[in-house]
Amino acid sequence: MEAMTLKELARKGSNAVRLLRKTRLNKDLPFMINSSDLDDGVCYLEYPDGKIQLVEQSSDGTDFKLLKTLSSMVATYFPNKGGQWKILKKSDF
Repeated sequence: MEAMTLKELARKGSNAVRLLRKTRLNKDLPFMINSSDLDDGVCYLEYPDGKIQLVEQSSDGTDFKLLKTLSSMVATYFPNKGGQWKILKKSDF
């Protein structure tokens, strides 16, 4: 078995994430988007209707606390036509 290049590994990982996103949204489940620009325990949840929420994990770790629902204008940055994600920073909203 040949070793994959870093570029091949990145492409394979990106394809797996896209498939997971599509699968979850098709099942009417939210897709979690993590970003190093956010505090620990904070992430985005994308819903099948296109809504994106900024949420924080609850103290007991079993649920999320809604911090903000992104406006449709802001939510259009997730994802772009090429399938690449523009991760927004807190200062973007």
